[in-house]
Amino acid sequence: MSDDVGRPDIDGPHAGDNSPSQAVAEVHEAHEQHRHVDDDVPEATGSTRKQIRREQRKVLFTSPGFIIGVIICGFWLLAAIVPSIFTSFDPKEFRTDVPARTGPGDGGLMGTDQLGRDVFSRLIYGTRAVLVIAPPATAIAIVVGTLLGLLMGYYRGWVDEILSRIVEAILSIPVILMAILVVFAFGASRPVLIGTIALLFVPAITRTIRSAAIAEAQLDYVTSAKMRGETGLFIIGREILPNVVGLIVVELTVRLGYAIFTYATLAFLGVTGENPTDPNWAIDVAENYEAIQADVWWPTIFPALAIASLVIGVNLIADSIDKALKS
Repeated sequence: MSDDVGRPDIDGPHAGDNSPSQAVAEVHEAHEQHRHVDDDVPEATGSTRKQIRREQRKVLFTSPGFIIGVIICGFWLLAAIVPSIFTSFDPKEFRTDVPARTGPGDGGLMGTDQLGRDVFSRLIYGTRAVLVIAPPATAIAIVVGTLLGLLMGYYRGWVDEILSRIVEAILSIPVILMAILVVFAFGASRPVLIGTIALLFVPAITRTIRSAAIAEAQLDYVTSAKMRGETGLFIIGREILPNVVGLIVVELTVRLGYAIFTYATLAFLGVTGENPTDPNWAIDVAENYEAIQADVWWPTIFPALAIASLVIGVNLIADSIDKALKS
């Protein structure tokens, strides 16, 4: 069957897929060059691969972007696990020591919102709402997308044709519209939100891994495995999968950033079914953004910056991993 030639490129507007696809393609090309070096020196294959991995780890761990990204993400992860070490205020309770809408300084580190709640406390405790949704959704999308992509790229034929049509059908629906429809159809709960966000990213991940699997399936080591009589599933799991791990890691980090943004968008629109009194960055932005006109900017700007910082931290890590794998 044919490849993606002639099929509409409809990933980009839905999940920002053009840049990630280009990035993972470059990673795949660099990985091919490294593997061909190993093939040219069979007596030093093991040591050569170890040396390449050591160099990649060195590039990654010394990258300023990676270090900054880990610090940012590490801070928010720590805030989600033990928020009490950062603040003593209850994020749901009204502060009695200062009036509502007191700005940063007199009202504490980030002031109080329109109801008199401590903005900094809501910021710290609100990390949990994001991190219990986005990472699990991304992990599910990666597992399902990788499995489908490997099966499609290796077997091709009717398997590839049928699954490709399903993927394209899902990609033809705008992301947010599809998410809203699924949430309204199945109810707004945490499992539904995780499954919905995962479903949104499975098609794009599938196409990326499928392209890599098609390229790998044409190489000599796969042909040798077929001549040895290995089964298709064995070749996929033991031969092809290890050679696309780099692409999977890049996809994981990139999609995590998109998942955070997607969840924040749904929460801002009020379709996640969460209690508005619970600390949540996007909900706080939605509740307080109109107050900016009255020069009460802090209950809106600080949660918005929190969302942006977490996405930036994840993207810095993704970009650093991408560069390390291409080094």
